[in-house]
Parts: sequence; structure tokens; C-alpha cells
Amino acid sequence: MSTKKPTSELRIGKIKAAIWANESENGTRYSVTFSRLYKNGDSWKRSESFGREDLLILAKIANEVHSVLYRQLPDAEEEAAA
Repeated sequence: MSTKKPTSELRIGKIKAAIWANESENGTRYSVTFSRLYKNGDSWKRSESFGREDLLILAKIANEVHSVLYRQLPDAEEEAAA
């Protein structure tokens, strides 16, 4: 089992985004996973499905993730050009 961890995580309420860095021959590529946290009894669980009330928050956190990645991309493009 892999112990790889996300490079960063963002959270708004119960919606969480995890940013993953994946090294390739062409440099670092980023991917993102989204999850919804919920409590089942005394334990916290996560789901990759979202209800109608989650969609606006999901869109907002996706926008934040895009901004984070966009700030990182110019550095990666400059390194690749050098």
C-alpha cells in the first residue's frame, strides 16, 4: 500500500480538495481529488459523491485549487524552458 501524501489540502466546511504531485518524464503533473466529510456515529468518513447543497462549495474550492496550481505553473514552465 502506498503512503504517498498530497502536496497540499484545502478545505471549506465539509468539502476537501487534495492536490497530488506526479513526476513524469515531462516534469511534475498535478492532479486533484475532492471529497465530502461526514460523521457516521462517532467516526468521520469521506465520500466522493456530492449533494445539491455541496455543489457551490465544491465549485468554490475547485476555483481555489485552480489558483494554487496556476501560481505554480509559471515556475514549472520556466524550469522546463531552461
